[in-house]
Amino acid sequence: MTNELYTETSEDKKPRGVKTDMPQRKEETVLQQLTSAIKKKVERPIVHLDVPERPGVTLIISPNITQNQLRSWRKNAGEDSKNGMDSLKFACSVVGHTTKGMIFNEQEVNDEEGNELTFASETILQMTDTTRPIPDCVRAFFGVDPHVEGAALAILEAAGYSDTVDTSDPLKESST
Repeated sequence: MTNELYTETSEDKKPRGVKTDMPQRKEETVLQQLTSAIKKKVERPIVHLDVPERPGVTLIISPNITQNQLRSWRKNAGEDSKNGMDSLKFACSVVGHTTKGMIFNEQEVNDEEGNELTFASETILQMTDTTRPIPDCVRAFFGVDPHVEGAALAILEAAGYSDTVDTSDPLKESST
């Protein structure tokens, strides 16, 4: 009977200073760490948005909105026209273009071909008895215009357009 605590292994017999098969990893410099952080793609997470007057209906929203998209949606809503921008049409654009799917009673819904439902889906256009995804289908889907604008504001907030950016003064001494 041998006691495993006192038994020599082949690892114990290796001379000290001999390189092992595992390459040693160099520590990254702060510059390399910053480079890695900057190269990572930045995306906002998917959010779910309940439709107020439609119990059990939830939209799957991708709040990854670029400034160019916003500019285009504002322009299509008449921002540069003499009558000014139509806020409801802009809201419909925000909701319509960011919707990536729909959930009903906690289950994601797909069309007959297995595609995710959006406002451009033929199935949703038929349900709402509309032919244009934006603004007609979005308005009919929500049923109440103020809820479309409220949804657009929630989406823009999730996209980070209401975020504040804090500054810090490295020269200011801590009060603690």
